[in-house]
Amino acid sequence: MMDIQEIMAILPHRYPFLLVDRILSFEPGKKMVGLKNVSMNEPFFQGHFPGHPIMPGVLIIEAMAQIGGVLAVKSAKGREGQLVYFLGIDKAKFRKPVLPGDQLRIEVEVLHQRPPYWKLKGMAYVNDQLVSEAELKAMLEKDKKDPEK
Repeated sequence: MMDIQEIMAILPHRYPFLLVDRILSFEPGKKMVGLKNVSMNEPFFQGHFPGHPIMPGVLIIEAMAQIGGVLAVKSAKGREGQLVYFLGIDKAKFRKPVLPGDQLRIEVEVLHQRPPYWKLKGMAYVNDQLVSEAELKAMLEKDKKDPEK
């Protein structure tokens, strides 16, 4: 549905902090599914942990937040080019380690939306097994042309 170039046109993140490789599906205002390919070449594996590499949980949450940001921007008509601010996280759980070679399939669903605020549920899977989940809160940047939005 969206390749890395389209994702980079929406998100300001760049290597090594861009944690989304592809968007697989999108239902405006409802749901988005994206992929993160976890490679041994990721810079965080040098220190987390030497000899036993595990993807940091906070980066799994960040990948969820980035997909949530793409979902919010793509769902809000006329808001392209605006930033999405991460406001909070609740009910985060980590069920299984994510290792080099894994492919994270991340599903982000809208729980509640009242402009400019979004409440989302993120779920990360490896091989159809839930490895992490969290509720996320975000806000679209105020419209520079119309600050009332």
